[in-house]
Amino acid sequence: MRDVLAEILPWWRAGLRFGLATVVSTFSSAPRPPGASMAVRGDEVVGSVSGGCVEGAVFELAADIGEPVLQRYGVTDDDAFAVGLTCGGIIDIMVEPISIETFPELGDIAASIAAHRPVAVATIISGPGRIGARRVIWEESVSGSLGLARLDEAVDDDARGMLAQGLTGVRHYGEHGERRLDDLSVFVHSFAPPPRMLVFGAIDFAAAVARIGKFLGYHVTVCDARPIFATARRFPEADEVVVKWPHDYLASVQVDERTVICVLTHDPKFDVPLLEVALRAGAGYVGAMGSRRTHEDRLTRLREAGLTEAELAGLRSPIGLDLGARTPEETAVSIAAELIQLRWHGTGRPLTDTEGRIHGEGG
Repeated sequence: MRDVLAEILPWWRAGLRFGLATVVSTFSSAPRPPGASMAVRGDEVVGSVSGGCVEGAVFELAADIGEPVLQRYGVTDDDAFAVGLTCGGIIDIMVEPISIETFPELGDIAASIAAHRPVAVATIISGPGRIGARRVIWEESVSGSLGLARLDEAVDDDARGMLAQGLTGVRHYGEHGERRLDDLSVFVHSFAPPPRMLVFGAIDFAAAVARIGKFLGYHVTVCDARPIFATARRFPEADEVVVKWPHDYLASVQVDERTVICVLTHDPKFDVPLLEVALRAGAGYVGAMGSRRTHEDRLTRLREAGLTEAELAGLRSPIGLDLGARTPEETAVSIAAELIQLRWHGTGRPLTDTEGRIHGEGG
C-alpha cells in the first residue's frame, strides 16, 4: 500500500470509495512482492500487482468490489517472460473496498509512515473468520479487531515481532488464535524499514553473524579496513560489504534505536576508536567480542579516551548470552539470542522454568 498511498489519500479524504488490491503471497517467480498494491476508482488506476501479467483481471474485480475477496492468479510462462522473469508463478491478491467507513485508520497509518513511526496492518484473508477484518498495530497501541480477543492478542504479538524486523507476510492461526493450527490466514503488512545490523571485522565469526542477522530480518553490513578480507564473495549473505576504517564508516551512516552494532575486530587499533563512536551514536545494541581480559583492557582504553561510565554501561561485552558457544555458528546464535532477549525483555531462562505468557509484552 505504501507505493500507492500518496494517490489514494486524496480519494479517502474526499469520502470516495475505491478498490484496493494487495499482493499477500507469491509462489515461484511472481512479478511483485507481498505488499505491492493497485488501487482502482472508476477508470483511474494507480500502482501495480503483477507488472502487467494480471492487471486487467484485477482491474475488473477491484472496480466492482463489494465485499473483500482473496483471489489467486497464475502467471503463465509467456506473461512472466514479458515482465523479465524466467518462469511463471502464482499470486494471491486480496481485493477490498476502501473508504473512510471501511478503513478509518488510513489517515493515521499515513501519518505514522510520514513520521517514520512503525505500524503494521493485520487483515484476515481466509478462514472461518470475517474476511477483511482488520487490526492496526503500533508499538504501543492498536485499533480495530479481528473478532476475538485471543486472536487479537496472538496477532499483536506476531505483528510487533514482524514490525521490529520489517517483515511482511502471512501468518496462520486457529479460529481462536492458536498458533499450532492453520484455520485462519492473516496478512501482516509492516510499514517499517528493516533494522540495520552493522558487523565490524571481516572474520569467520562475522560471516556467521551476517547469516543469522539476515535470517532475523536485518539489513546487514559488514565493514573492515582490509580489502583482502572484506569481499562480497566471503560474505554472500550481507546486503553490503564496505572497505573503510570502521570508525569512519560508522560516523558516516545513520544510526537509530533499532540499529545493532557488533564489533568483532579483536584489535584495539580498530575497536577502540570504533567503540568511541558506537557508544555515543544512539544504537539500540552495541556488543563487542573478546575475552574478559580483553574487555577490561578495552574499558581502560575507552576511559582514557574520555568515555563516561554511563556511556560504557551501554557496551555488551563479552558479546552474546551464555550458551557455552564455541564455534562461529554457535557464537552467532548466542548473539542472536541476546538481541531477541533484549528486544522483548525475555528472562533468558529455560521456558520450563518460567510461568505465565510465553510471549511477553515486548519492549
